[in-house]
Amino acid sequence: MTTVQEATSNPGAPGQLTGEKVLVLDFGSQYAQLIARRVREEHVYCEIVRHNLSAARIRELAPMGIILSGGPASVYEQTAPKCDPEIFRLGIPVLGICYGMQLACEALGGQVASTPAREYGRAHCRISDPDELLSGLPTEMEVWMSHGDQVSQVSDQFRPLAATATCPIAAVRHTKLPIFGLQFHPEVTHTPEGARILGNFLKRVCGCQGLWRMGDFARQAVERIREQVGPSRVICGLSGGVDSAVVAALIYQAIGPQLSCILVDNGLLRKDEAGAVIQEFTRHFKTDLHVVKAEDQFLQALKGKTEPQQKRQIIGHAFIDCFTAEAKKIQDARFLAQGTLYPDVIESGAAADGPAATIKLHHNVGGLPAELGFELIEPLRDLFKDEVRKLGEQLGLPEEIVWRHPFPGPGLAVRCLGEITKERLDRLREADAIVVHEIKAAGLYRETAQAFAVLLPVQSVGVMGDGRTYEDVVAVRCVNTDDFMTADWSRLPYDVLARISTRIINEVKGVNRVAYDISSKPPATIEWE
Repeated sequence: MTTVQEATSNPGAPGQLTGEKVLVLDFGSQYAQLIARRVREEHVYCEIVRHNLSAARIRELAPMGIILSGGPASVYEQTAPKCDPEIFRLGIPVLGICYGMQLACEALGGQVASTPAREYGRAHCRISDPDELLSGLPTEMEVWMSHGDQVSQVSDQFRPLAATATCPIAAVRHTKLPIFGLQFHPEVTHTPEGARILGNFLKRVCGCQGLWRMGDFARQAVERIREQVGPSRVICGLSGGVDSAVVAALIYQAIGPQLSCILVDNGLLRKDEAGAVIQEFTRHFKTDLHVVKAEDQFLQALKGKTEPQQKRQIIGHAFIDCFTAEAKKIQDARFLAQGTLYPDVIESGAAADGPAATIKLHHNVGGLPAELGFELIEPLRDLFKDEVRKLGEQLGLPEEIVWRHPFPGPGLAVRCLGEITKERLDRLREADAIVVHEIKAAGLYRETAQAFAVLLPVQSVGVMGDGRTYEDVVAVRCVNTDDFMTADWSRLPYDVLARISTRIINEVKGVNRVAYDISSKPPATIEWE
């Protein structure tokens, strides 16, 4: 019997479909994934790899360009992460960003030093030599800096391209080798011309044509799934989220009736969510859908539990029990599909050439045990969330599924603070539905990245009619973000907030007060538990 296989590098990765691929060597930057996303937005496939990948391995991977990310270390420290210096001799174009620029300049004869005039935030940059990298940009532009060190001196093999008031060498290029450096961060939105700079590097320097398209990825993924699965059956767990829905739709397009889906209705889903999933995957895709009604089982396991991590563990174990029991009823199933995304692969250390550090634990479909005996299919493991949404549109999934706001794995259990009961969950479900409905009615749903209600474990005094009340408080949380690594609270119009508050208090029995969360991430998280 085969076992659930660990995620490894994908032999059919999208970069191999076009012959265009760029590698990001990760030196611990908080922006490494953002760099990769920005490159992909230029229709060039990009992968994040270890900073110490050997030049020989990089030659095997045959990238058209290499980007050295930023990082928190100082290059002159003995313990600072370094790259194989031979990569600068491969003839492959290199772009160093912040720490990456300092590393390249030091490796090729320059000096890096700490400077009292540190730059954090916006800076005014003046271009002295546009060259290929800065071609077509305005002579003066705003950039985003984040550094305490800078290149203090370069060898005569480098020439400066730009400067700021406190950083005389803000951009450089090697006179003989295709090596460039930027002290500022072009990948963040705070550098308005950043996309054009990265586009120049990819197209003018590396010679990329920008051939990668999601339609091509979908066709190739379908072919790979058919080849891998053959006549066997695949099981896919549905959660109501976009990732599992896109996985199921993609596999259905590949093998049709050979797909079986399992939806564990644990009583912790949003209002009408289970019904929407059932309708979509029985009427539209006509899949073999197994719905496990497990509300009583989950609520009984959660009874009296209030500690967030304990809730998560209980829900995870209960999910495994339900999914495993149902999976065993499906005959001839050999494969298990899951919606692993590229950030999951990178952050779990599961990529063959990816960063070695494990940022977070990675679980296959909620931690399903290997003893189930399935081979793993992860068709989205090369994609970011925004790319998954584009793929969902390509596959014909309805907008309400493709653009549904993210939902935590433990469901409403981490938005229902305190004890979990059916009564409290139903109360939260109704309040949450009102929040989403009013934001959609105002045309703001796509403008907000996440919007939801939180039921607090406190009561407040109120007056309703002629009587005094002592009832629950609901907090409303709406955030804007591009990457979910940082987020800011949404400045919703007052009239929208007023309608949300009025409707919740009038329509949700047991609630007499609504609060609006105006905390950003960091220091707060998006979810409350």
